Amino acid sequence: MKRNAIFTAIATLAASAAMPALAQVPAGYPAGYQQIVDAAKKEGKLVVYGATDSKATTPLIKDFNQLYPGIVVEYNDMNSTEVYNRFISEAAAGGDTADALWSSAMDLQIKLASGGYAMAYKSVEAANIPGWAAWKDMAYGTTFEPATFVYNKRLVTGAEIPQTHADFARLIVQPKFRDKVTTYDIEKSGVGFMFMTQDAQDYPQFGALQQALGTAKVRVQSSTGTMLERISSGENLIGYNVIGSYALVRAKTDPSLGVVLPKDYTLVMSRVQFINKSAKHPNAAKLWMDYMLSKRGQTVIANESKLYAIRADVTGETTSAELIKQVGEKNVKPVPVGPQVLEYLAPAKRMAFLKTWKDTAGKK
Repeated sequence: MKRNAIFTAIATLAASAAMPALAQVPAGYPAGYQQIVDAAKKEGKLVVYGATDSKATTPLIKDFNQLYPGIVVEYNDMNSTEVYNRFISEAAAGGDTADALWSSAMDLQIKLASGGYAMAYKSVEAANIPGWAAWKDMAYGTTFEPATFVYNKRLVTGAEIPQTHADFARLIVQPKFRDKVTTYDIEKSGVGFMFMTQDAQDYPQFGALQQALGTAKVRVQSSTGTMLERISSGENLIGYNVIGSYALVRAKTDPSLGVVLPKDYTLVMSRVQFINKSAKHPNAAKLWMDYMLSKRGQTVIANESKLYAIRADVTGETTSAELIKQVGEKNVKPVPVGPQVLEYLAPAKRMAFLKTWKDTAGKK
């Protein structure tokens, strides 16, 4: 993890050394924005904790540094639960921690933001993202990423390929799929827990789906990469609720992988970002927030990071507009950025949900 962060910071510093000092207000921004730019240049650094692969984040950091030379970005790549736990631990100890947190575990991000850890900052780009993707000028959704089924194209074919959640549940109870189904470990993966609890609210037959996962003796993982590797190799045949941005990128170069956007409903998560209220480099964090929501940043998110841009005015294959076109507007279910996602984080409800999971889907 740390190696990734150090490498990114050094690469960014090298890039800044090669660029002229052009840090200036982007076109269309208020003139007073220059004060934030100047203050950020004096800070000279930005620390981000994120649950996005460094490979996907590097294009954003490079482009941000072309826009704002001289600000060294230290990006710490972790899984979603680690982002939360590390930040909480460091904040409690009063030591240095992240200036900005960017994670796919929307519920954990909102828990932190609503718990007093987020700085109130009205992004100059806030009006350009959907209303459901912002909360109280504190937390902002930055992407539009589907939860998908991923399958091995050599071993799951024709009518077997599930198109809906009901299809998936019927498929995996067949003997062929015993020990061959994978999903996130919802005790260790924040985004996995969030996806599953959203299913519990959105899918009327969720209980039957859990039972089917139990019958299949589902194998759980804490990372998307591990699931994709095991499906590709044939060790697993199919995966459930796999983050579609990663899966679709991998499938373009891996002929073994097929990806399904469920036709009954497709959950969409948005990587939520907020600025630490006690940020050591608050102005650099403001620049980063605005960049991530800007058309320029969103174009990089879509076309280079391949994470699906949330802005409707960004065009390309990996954008919200294209995903809505594929699935149908009424079948796309974005998870809102707000306290609605906190329901299953209440200790009693979380424990009850995990107990039911272990008694049904989690049983071996």
